[in-house]
Amino acid sequence: QVELVESGGGSVQSGGSLRLSCVTSGGTYGGDCRGWFRQAPGKEREGVATLTSDGTTTYADSVTGRFTISQDNVKNTLYLQMSNLMPEDTAMYYCAAVSWLLMSGRCAITPTYNFDIWGQGTQVTVSS
Repeated sequence: QVELVESGGGSVQSGGSLRLSCVTSGGTYGGDCRGWFRQAPGKEREGVATLTSDGTTTYADSVTGRFTISQDNVKNTLYLQMSNLMPEDTAMYYCAAVSWLLMSGRCAITPTYNFDIWGQGTQVTVSS
């Protein structure tokens, strides 16, 4: 069964950068929709960015222009490049994937969409 493993989290100062990685293991990913989500203490999980297999990206308004989602099919890895980090970005970051081919061209930026495979999360802490 396909599993997702995140890494790359850490503590940085405001204005700093981090790159998160999500490696697919346990087999070849056969879906067409993956994304990054985050959850801060006392808040609901929210979408950050999603990416379809054909390269279509969607970003939350709060991260547009600062974060970039990408994939490396050779390494079977999903990335989230985060720049100009702010304290408001502090959260546990999760990668998630839809396990089947949606064939719709849609990869909604909401954790309740069709995401049925989730990583364990990696903590990002941004200090002022």
